[in-house]
Amino acid sequence: MTDGIDFRAAAGAVLADWPLAVAAIAPITVGLINQTFLVTAADGSRYVLQCLHPIFPGAVNANIEAVTRHLAARGQVTPRLVPARNGASWIERETRVWRLLTHVAGTTFTAMPDVHYAHAAGRGLARFHAALADLDYVFPQLRPPVHDLTRHLATLEGAIAECGSHRLHGAAAQLAAEIRARCADLPQLPREPGRVVHGDPKISNFIFGEDGTCRALVDLDTVGRGPLVFDLGDAFRSWCNPAGEDAAEGRFALPLFVAALEGYGAAARDFLTAAEIAAIVPATLTIQLELAARFCADALHERYFGWDAGRYASRGEHNLVRARNQLGTAAALGAQACEADAAVARTFAA
Repeated sequence: MTDGIDFRAAAGAVLADWPLAVAAIAPITVGLINQTFLVTAADGSRYVLQCLHPIFPGAVNANIEAVTRHLAARGQVTPRLVPARNGASWIERETRVWRLLTHVAGTTFTAMPDVHYAHAAGRGLARFHAALADLDYVFPQLRPPVHDLTRHLATLEGAIAECGSHRLHGAAAQLAAEIRARCADLPQLPREPGRVVHGDPKISNFIFGEDGTCRALVDLDTVGRGPLVFDLGDAFRSWCNPAGEDAAEGRFALPLFVAALEGYGAAARDFLTAAEIAAIVPATLTIQLELAARFCADALHERYFGWDAGRYASRGEHNLVRARNQLGTAAALGAQACEADAAVARTFAA
């Protein structure tokens, strides 16, 4: 039961809209936003049923259909939308959007296991970017751009000003000052050329095979056109923090960064421009600080998609930990920036 909705019961009911003999339904707990279920059919085939979070309109599935069709045509493994009985790509029930996808078998992680998986993830992301480089599709602007550091800092300033009586205000205000100080030295990042990017390439959105290779990227609601460096920065801030973003202290593991870079370069060495290559480390720092600002503001606004009530008293406490974690990873990367830049130079020297 979530927000007063019994999603499991609703999942069982909505599956009647697909031509499927259902044998079992089980929740998939990895992921913070959409309600997700593994569906096993009577013939043993598997599917993924999702109830989208309200931030995603049904029209986002048109994007997914265009992207996955293109990926499949390029030989990439990818989940595909399964048409409902009426031929629609998604179903709406009581303001909720539901969809059914083919299941991609494999393993997912919430934190990067080791350098071998980091290399595989880098290679997988490069193949994803390269496969979509020639996609001729106009993505509608369904929501504001996620990566806008100026906007997130302004939101944080507003939260500090408006939430003076919040029990976490003192801790959040101190954290906000540290975030602002670190943001002062960030350079402008290149926004051209526009690329088709995943939009949320955290490690839990990668599926790995038994041989340790990356089989597919999932959770494609955020795919669209934008600066490639934001995708790389978001990937590296996730992959190179081995404890995960919910840990009390954030780290930046340089060996994971080097392995991921080499994996990306091995599959797309000539894909990036010189400006994009030079921006890899600054982009990673930018995303870390952007997330620190977002989480710090969310601590005062008590917002969070996946609050862990078993570990934290409220969404505020959970978000404050996440903000400190991201600030810690930024500090750790800052201390290793010279080594990280040298690794970028070595990887793309050719």
